[in-house]
Amino acid sequence: MRDFPSWFFPFIPLIPVVLVWTLFWKGLALWHSGRKGNVGWFCVLLVVNTLGILEIIYLFAILKLKFSQLFHK
Repeated sequence: MRDFPSWFFPFIPLIPVVLVWTLFWKGLALWHSGRKGNVGWFCVLLVVNTLGILEIIYLFAILKLKFSQLFHK
């Protein structure tokens, strides 16, 4: 652990939170893009990691979904 700077250690508990956040939005965006047949968006969302930002933009700005529509077929 000597390789990490001392300021890094307080952020270690955030790693699982960021992981769950990212996987949640990525999974939701991939599911919607797959169901809509948006192959290009599916590939971009699968490869690019943006901490959920690109996924949220896709869901709310591109598809124009409401939050209540995120979990319906």
